[in-house]
Amino acid sequence: MKVILTVLGYVCCVVGVVLSGSELGSFEDLTVIEKQKEGLLSLVENDKAASPVSSKPLMVPLTLIQGAASTGAVCLDGTLPGYHLHRGYESGADSWLIQLEGGGWCNTIRNCVYRKTTRRGSSKYMEKELPFTGILSNKPEESPDFFNWNRVKIRYCDGASFSGDGGNEAAQLVFRGQRIWLAAMEELMSKGMQKASQALLSGCSAGGLASIIHCDEFRDLFPKTTKVKCLSDAGLFLDAIDVSGGHTLRNLFKGVVTLQGVQRNLPKSCINNKDPTSCFFPQNLIANVKTPLFLLNAAYDAWQLQASLAPRSADPHGSWDDCKSNHERCNSSQIQFLQDFRNQMLSAVRDFSRSSQNGLFLNSCFAHCQSERQDTWFAADSPLVKNKGVAESVGDWYFDRVQVKAIDCAYPCDNTCHNLVFK
Repeated sequence: MKVILTVLGYVCCVVGVVLSGSELGSFEDLTVIEKQKEGLLSLVENDKAASPVSSKPLMVPLTLIQGAASTGAVCLDGTLPGYHLHRGYESGADSWLIQLEGGGWCNTIRNCVYRKTTRRGSSKYMEKELPFTGILSNKPEESPDFFNWNRVKIRYCDGASFSGDGGNEAAQLVFRGQRIWLAAMEELMSKGMQKASQALLSGCSAGGLASIIHCDEFRDLFPKTTKVKCLSDAGLFLDAIDVSGGHTLRNLFKGVVTLQGVQRNLPKSCINNKDPTSCFFPQNLIANVKTPLFLLNAAYDAWQLQASLAPRSADPHGSWDDCKSNHERCNSSQIQFLQDFRNQMLSAVRDFSRSSQNGLFLNSCFAHCQSERQDTWFAADSPLVKNKGVAESVGDWYFDRVQVKAIDCAYPCDNTCHNLVFK
């Protein structure tokens, strides 16, 4: 399946407004992928008819964490952080699914000041209610294993994957991602999560990175009798070389870590052996996560292709533009570059995958965030690896029904992908 995204009346390059490489992270919420959620894109599906949706998605209201300001747990602009909670019932009444929202990073004062004027930096601009789809759906036919759990989406308004701690008084910026994480956990524990018999921490993109960073902290909130696991969707950001031979994403991450004081909140097991920027890359963290962890990722991650591997700063003449907008237009050398990227991803998870407690679903698709969208999470034509879809794979792993180490064959062998195509 192709998912064709067309920008409506919005002049931008594929990674947002025309940006320098250093600005990419802060504007992920202006990328084409993010615009799909903003309603600035029309989404047309080709090749296969879209799966029928049983009914309108559940809309869940925003709750602000009223006590958060007393501990300095606030968004970039000083406003209160928030979350959306839909209560579980019956067999799921004591089970909790926490999803950390994604949406890029801000790595310079200028980027973070801009971000204050968006929902990614201020609760003033957050939607008052959000649809719960995919893994968050309340319908058994849309999320068979988690539909009746307590399901929570924690909003992202710090710009450092819920990990920063600092500020810049002159720019009126506060970097309090770690405190927001702690305040949200305290709030949810008081709402009944402390009695959980089962819990799953998940997140997508920047939230997927956060779910790795905070996984063991999450485990430590609960008694040993509670079943606790973590899921990272599209969070496997690689420390890869871009098409110009540079390090676009490493430079971006270095700015985030340095500006926002992230170092003190990164796992000591990594910091003791590597520089702080390296410890913001999941490939250097996953081997030391003690809690069972599931990595869900597209081997040709659409965001990393757009913003890390072939951003405009690394490709000033636009020789990658066609390939980035539609993988079918990539030439043979570009495909080889992408196969090398996939090989780096396989290498990054090799030791991780040897542990029986961990799970893996790496499909050979040009996609990003497959647990949030209904068509990729659980539908009649969802992506498959070895005849099993994402939702079934995550459920099998979480409930210990069977080990899941699903690694797809290389492109172009998989005809079940919902590939993102940009116009």
